Amino acid sequence: MPEQVLIIGSGIGGLTAGIILAQLQHPVTVVERNPQPGGLMRSYRRSGIDCPVGVHYLGALDRGQLLRQLWDALGVTPLIPLERMGAEGIVDRYIFDDFEFNLPAGIDAFEENLRRTFPEEQRQITMIMADLREISRSLSAFDFFLSPALSVFSPERFESMGERLLHLGCSIRLTAVLGVPAGLIGIPLRECPVYYYYMTLASYLLSSWRLVGSGTAMAESFVSQFQSLGGNIVAGDGVAAIQVEAGHVKGAILRSGRILPADVVIAAVHPETVLSLLPSDVVRPSYRERVAQLENTKGLLGVNAAVPADSHQALPYNVYRLYTEADGSLTRGIFHQLRASGQPGMNLLSMITTSSIEEWLPWEKTTSGRRGEDYKEAKEERARWLIDEAAELFGLREMNLLDVYSPLTIRDGVNSPGGSAYGVMRTTKQLMKVASLNRVLVKGLFLAGQNRLASGIMGTMLGSFQAVRQMIGHEKFIGEVAGRLI
Repeated sequence: MPEQVLIIGSGIGGLTAGIILAQLQHPVTVVERNPQPGGLMRSYRRSGIDCPVGVHYLGALDRGQLLRQLWDALGVTPLIPLERMGAEGIVDRYIFDDFEFNLPAGIDAFEENLRRTFPEEQRQITMIMADLREISRSLSAFDFFLSPALSVFSPERFESMGERLLHLGCSIRLTAVLGVPAGLIGIPLRECPVYYYYMTLASYLLSSWRLVGSGTAMAESFVSQFQSLGGNIVAGDGVAAIQVEAGHVKGAILRSGRILPADVVIAAVHPETVLSLLPSDVVRPSYRERVAQLENTKGLLGVNAAVPADSHQALPYNVYRLYTEADGSLTRGIFHQLRASGQPGMNLLSMITTSSIEEWLPWEKTTSGRRGEDYKEAKEERARWLIDEAAELFGLREMNLLDVYSPLTIRDGVNSPGGSAYGVMRTTKQLMKVASLNRVLVKGLFLAGQNRLASGIMGTMLGSFQAVRQMIGHEKFIGEVAGRLI
């Protein structure tokens, strides 16, 4: 029983770990460098409208499904207002240059739509659906919680999904449709492990949901639950250094100079950030080199615009405009969500596409709010291109640009190297390197969140559950934590 646990980062990963440990009656303090806790769960307001950043829709939140079970175990489910998507039969609409495909609610409906759209590829679809259903069952059964060493993750589950589709002889169009879920976790299809691919796809097919009302509701729910259990949050004062003595963490020094003693430090931030906080001599050079060589997911360019409700009604589904290479792999995708803004007579159009940090090098050394007019002009130029395309796509006559954020915004907001949206890229070629990051070799230091197991809200939370298991031991974890899920 440590005297004090310190968690770095108050996003969903840090707060998940904090709530679990607070439930186990460990004394826990979460440290957040931003004025408000919540990370990318928290939205921001422009012209009286809440603009989301990291939470646009969620999967597997129906009763008995994985994310719902995680939320129930934390006690946050009743606190988060949600609406179910797919009531009209569509969750996502994929629009390509020469055809469209609707992603429906439900695995059986997905199979029916695939068979109807691709009648010449029944054999391929049969094999794809068998894999999807098998992994969906393993998620529902919580196999990864019961296995002490994640032994359920057999090697074939981490083969390339792109290679598997190629081996099956899938057409270019079928490959294009099936490639979209890999993009949702920031991994190219040809390098996306089969398990992560199906885990992502299954979660949204099982059930898809949107937040209702204020965009801060989810952040506030996690924060209030953590504090109600006795957890402490220090905001507006980030960690400057992790203290280590004789190979064991002793606490942290904050930017203000304040010292917080701790027997355990859980870092729900990028491994590169963790290394920058540690004394240079406590981690092996090979570990530092491994982190430095890892490829991260790309950043995002996000645009939020207000649309008069009488110009275009809100859509109960998302729209993806997708562009592919000759082999069917995606080169670019744009996510669109047109929904009620909460402001009478006005809807909110959110658009997101990938954007590398290299596109923003002229402002790399600047900080948010101090980048100058040329940066603002560059953002608005890129936003105009997305707005013009959306206007044509939806037939919109009028839009008012509310805000644009770039990878630099994400970098500064959540301290993610290069503005990476989903942290370390878990590709087939660097899975072993990523897995080895959890052995930091400093006693009492653990990694949590998306940089531990997988990206996305579900993957981030699972990573924090696994961090707690590593900290308290498998037997106690099964008896006192996983028992609430099974």
